[in-house]
Amino acid sequence: MNSNSAAVVLSFDLEEHHRIEAAAHLQPAPESAAVYGQRMEATTRRLLNQLAAAGATATFFIVGEIALSQPQLVRAIAGAGHEIASHSFDHRRIHRLTPEQFREDLRRSIDTLQQVSGASVVGYRAPTFSVTRATAWAVDILVEAGLKYDSSVFPVRHDRYGVPDAPRTPFWLCGERGKILELPPATYRRFGQNLPIAGGGYFRLFPLAFLRAGVNQLANAGAPGVLYFHPWEFDPGQPKLPLKAFSRFRTYVGIGKSTARLERILERYRGRFRRCIDTAEELGDDLPSFQLG
Repeated sequence: MNSNSAAVVLSFDLEEHHRIEAAAHLQPAPESAAVYGQRMEATTRRLLNQLAAAGATATFFIVGEIALSQPQLVRAIAGAGHEIASHSFDHRRIHRLTPEQFREDLRRSIDTLQQVSGASVVGYRAPTFSVTRATAWAVDILVEAGLKYDSSVFPVRHDRYGVPDAPRTPFWLCGERGKILELPPATYRRFGQNLPIAGGGYFRLFPLAFLRAGVNQLANAGAPGVLYFHPWEFDPGQPKLPLKAFSRFRTYVGIGKSTARLERILERYRGRFRRCIDTAEELGDDLPSFQLG
């Protein structure tokens, strides 16, 4: 595949800022949660305008509760041609759920998103990429749900998530009773390890040259580059959460430059953007298989 024509997959994880994993121990007051919800909606609508101006479509992995609290926003996303996918019902990591609780969380998120948006939901991304070896049991539940793909296995080392030996390109994620297509976030293989360049704090901290190098490396391997962002990362004026020093750094580093950086990405890869579902439908069955358990 030519590195100048390979697909780049845009995705956004839609949750309010106070739901991030670094703030999971905090209990925001209702008025604070409402402020973050309002700011998330305003920022997402700005992002929709930015994407429309670039002629780009994306996949929005949305927390189910947001479809209940802000249905007009979810409908606006779907109406603009973007894919609606599940990001759980209430943004709890899979590690905090039993298999039955996860099954119910997944069902509620899919049903709610479909009812509100009017679109079929066939994709999933776990909060904090929490499909790991410790939660390998979740794979069969994803298969049972009839989903077409997952995008939760990040092939990196990280203190909160990651499966560093997982394939860097799309693969079949195998459970005990079935398999599902996995679209891993983009990495750059360098210095004998996978550097996480797909989005989040890495997008804000690393030079964009790392992202470009990773996308090109994947394209040369015949694979799309899956990128991910959060609306709160494009809102430098939001009230900051009372986080510990390290979490505060990696949550807010570079946040003032995110909008301009995204614009550079949209310009560089114009005409190459795909939604996750588009990529899933374009890939053949001849993919490597990988089992977490």
